[in-house]
Amino acid sequence: MKAVVKTDLNLPGIKSRYTGKVRDVYFLENGCMVMVATDRISAFDVVLPEGIPCKGQVLNQLAAQFLDLTADILPNWKVAVPDPMVTIGWQCEPYKVEMVVRGYLAGHAWREYKAGRRSLCGVTLPDGLRENEKLPQPIITPTTKVAEGHDEDISREEIIARGIVPADEYKQLEKYTLALFQRGTEIAAGKGLILVDTKYEFGKRDGQIMLMDEIHTPDSSRYFYAEGYAQRLEKGEHQKQLSKEFVREWLMASGFQGQAGQKVPEMTPEVVNGITDRYIELYEKLSPEPFRKAECEDIASRIENNILNFLNK
Repeated sequence: MKAVVKTDLNLPGIKSRYTGKVRDVYFLENGCMVMVATDRISAFDVVLPEGIPCKGQVLNQLAAQFLDLTADILPNWKVAVPDPMVTIGWQCEPYKVEMVVRGYLAGHAWREYKAGRRSLCGVTLPDGLRENEKLPQPIITPTTKVAEGHDEDISREEIIARGIVPADEYKQLEKYTLALFQRGTEIAAGKGLILVDTKYEFGKRDGQIMLMDEIHTPDSSRYFYAEGYAQRLEKGEHQKQLSKEFVREWLMASGFQGQAGQKVPEMTPEVVNGITDRYIELYEKLSPEPFRKAECEDIASRIENNILNFLNK
């Protein structure tokens, strides 16, 4: 399998295009957008030099499933999935914040807590918590949404005071965020997993708040295995998890955290194939169906043809 790290689609009515860290987005004149989940992979806000075969398909198909499973909570941008790596949906005016929600003290939150900070995005945390421990209740720790570079933590008070999101709309985003996290938690529990933390992106279309982008995928979420969680917590052991955190841990162990002057360690075929296997493992853990590789000699042509066939309908 080859990794798709770049697309250059020839579609009718392209108004503009945007290349994100891992997605190529084409904005069409008819008000729709075509989002291609490439096989690029990022960590610490840096796009790594090697693509991961099947990663885009895993992310796109999982996100589509979760968008369908949460559509009763609020409308979302998805219209169709014409290709395993593509979602076509409505263009929305995005809010310039990402709503990060945490149910456990892990990852970035733990690193801040371990450094002695007891306030995260304006949320006060109690003393005495352990790494990966469940929080008294889920907390929302938003970040600013930037096109390039590192997203930055921000409090709800700052968001409202700076006029980034109107107060009434931000409160609604908080309600949606907690409801989505609760649904994701319930779905994960049914699969023997714990949804540790995740992020959501919202926008507006015709005055209506809509859920955008991907949700509950290994790129936007962290999952622990429920079996053995309590025992590992008591022993102070690392949790068995399904998320992109294993990529970050591999990079940190090699001395890379996205800082200036640091060099990304070599991504050998063994490393790349191992990451592919972990993404497929998470897909099959979360999805009711086994993963089927969409094998094709010319993936770029397949993607373009599938999109054109949908648009022509």
